[in-house]
Amino acid sequence: MLGISPDATMGSVHRTKAVWAYMRDHNYGRIVMTASSSGLYGNFGQYNYGAAKMALVGLMNTPALEGARNNIRVNCIAPVAATQMLAALRPQSELDLLMPHRVSPGALVLVADGAPTKTILCAGAGSFESANVTLTQGAHLDGGPAAADQLVRQWGKIVDRTEEIVPESGERQARNELAKAAYARAASSGK
Repeated sequence: MLGISPDATMGSVHRTKAVWAYMRDHNYGRIVMTASSSGLYGNFGQYNYGAAKMALVGLMNTPALEGARNNIRVNCIAPVAATQMLAALRPQSELDLLMPHRVSPGALVLVADGAPTKTILCAGAGSFESANVTLTQGAHLDGGPAAADQLVRQWGKIVDRTEEIVPESGERQARNELAKAAYARAASSGK
């Protein structure tokens, strides 16, 4: 496992807190946190590093919502670049393609006047992608003692990515689930 110091994991928290009031008072701000594909998708042997980097996605979400009314945009970039961390893991031909300056355009877009907010931008070797944490349409279960068995039977529907959404907030998940429960209740009572 790769060890991460507490200072490294809390750096984005402290720096965001340090600039927040200033940005809010000036109705403008741009914050970019450095996430990693190790956090988004996992990477062999990088438990602590992956957890710390995925935490930055969670950290991005709330200030992105709260900052919207003050034109504060908060995003994450997940770069793949030829750094000392990769030097021994990749052949030189790949490292040559993964030069850090090929990630820079993504960082510039995330701090521009028209920057998006709450975006996870993956970048490396001149390629750019958006990563998303999605929510499937899922299924509503009747509950009770047979709920786990119902869950197993409905598993295919629960993980079906057709019509998945990117919720604008955690509240959307709750509203989505409450709506399905109300619909199921109304259907079972004949209303």
